[in-house]
Amino acid sequence: MPCSSSAMSPSESLSVVSNCTVVPSTKSTLQNLKLSASDLPMLSCHYIQKGLLFSRPPLPFISILSLLKTGLSLTLSHFPPLAGRLTTDGDGYVYITCNDAGVDFIHANAASVHARDILSPSDEVHELVKEFFAFDRTVSYDGHFKPIMAVQVTELADGVFIGCAVNHAVTDGTSFWNFFNSFAEVCRGARQISRLPDFSRDSVLISPAVLLFPGGGPKVTFSLDAPLRERIFSFSREAILKLKDRVNNNEKWIDIGTVDAVDVELMGKQSNDTLHVGNGNKTTQILGNSMRNGEKTTKTTEISSFQSLCALLWRAVTRARKLPASKTTTFRMAVNCRHRLEPKLDAYYFGNAIQSIPTLAAAGEVSSRDLRWCAEQLNKNVLAHDDVMVRGFVADWERDPRCFPLGNFDGAMISMGSSPRFPMFDNNFGWGRPMAIRSGRANKFDGKISAFPGREGGGSVDLEVVLAPETMVGLESDSEFMQYVSGFVEA
Repeated sequence: MPCSSSAMSPSESLSVVSNCTVVPSTKSTLQNLKLSASDLPMLSCHYIQKGLLFSRPPLPFISILSLLKTGLSLTLSHFPPLAGRLTTDGDGYVYITCNDAGVDFIHANAASVHARDILSPSDEVHELVKEFFAFDRTVSYDGHFKPIMAVQVTELADGVFIGCAVNHAVTDGTSFWNFFNSFAEVCRGARQISRLPDFSRDSVLISPAVLLFPGGGPKVTFSLDAPLRERIFSFSREAILKLKDRVNNNEKWIDIGTVDAVDVELMGKQSNDTLHVGNGNKTTQILGNSMRNGEKTTKTTEISSFQSLCALLWRAVTRARKLPASKTTTFRMAVNCRHRLEPKLDAYYFGNAIQSIPTLAAAGEVSSRDLRWCAEQLNKNVLAHDDVMVRGFVADWERDPRCFPLGNFDGAMISMGSSPRFPMFDNNFGWGRPMAIRSGRANKFDGKISAFPGREGGGSVDLEVVLAPETMVGLESDSEFMQYVSGFVEA
């Protein structure tokens, strides 16, 4: 019976129409792939759940489904691990068996929901979004007996949502979005994908260490029942540039007002990111040297746009949590190790090649020192994470093999994942760019942040912020943070 989505629970608003298995169009010849020291810790994490909202194309929905099924089958022939299963041998080593077992393809209907419901700028992410993904709260270890990937296509009243759930022990964000981009490329009619994945397994990440698991497999290390609020904060290109300029010129906190930002750096990290597909090659650095009080400041390291934004968030969340000044806070950033290793890994190395860098500081320092100081702490740790550091992280893990502990264990942690550098809005399946990026319920806890590129491009950023309800209230009332948020009007 038709009724508005606001009057219906998520389960009532969405129904599964069909579920089938899609296999690669050609038989795989790829040998078993051993999970690495970067893959294995992810076996206790949920499947990655990311998806894209599109406007409704002028096609019968059955034609859309046929196009996507065919395109998925063809794309899987380039990504055979995604159609395989996990296996553990007699010595305890875990492998991806590329056996063409296939992936789940689900057609769901949410005809009472409109795109505007998903795009609503209200405080909360629409609860129904969580139903747009398969493998809800499925732990990656379960890839031993469940598909490694599922694609769910949800039909909306005036749109289409394509949600992809992938085993986190098999892919990181770089591999995930390379698959998604390739899937869209094939659906547009490409005979060959432009960025072939690299399945080599000959780097320092391939370890002889064995990770032991408890009976029944590992579990996530955070509470699934803790009350949380989730909101997306959008930052325009202009706001990001003003923030970066403030950090690099060590300006005091002032209202950003209206300032032109023409011909300046788009995003510090994008110029070095082979996955960034777009215009933005022309950059003009914002110089940190300036004249103040008749004295010339000494040249300092330039802080990137994203590190500036992370510092802003770190300060605001720390204030909102009202922590004791002596309490140690932790800001974790996931970094791509492909270009940090020597020799470098292929830019499209398939698998996890990430490490989590923790930056620690007392709550009192984070709150009382200026924004530049906070950004410098993050910047120093990122710059220091070179080949030696990557190998050191691997060696430390080999001495004590363990799953990655996700969560906010002491009430003072922030974990930044995903990246505004990922080409999420380049996914055009033949009917235009996505309208929005959304994620499922996977791996969410107090302090989990995901960074997405903004749809307007040019260095704009969306932050998907998950916090305890009382902390979110504090963040929303933090003037230093909110003055940079798009659409914010101070009362």
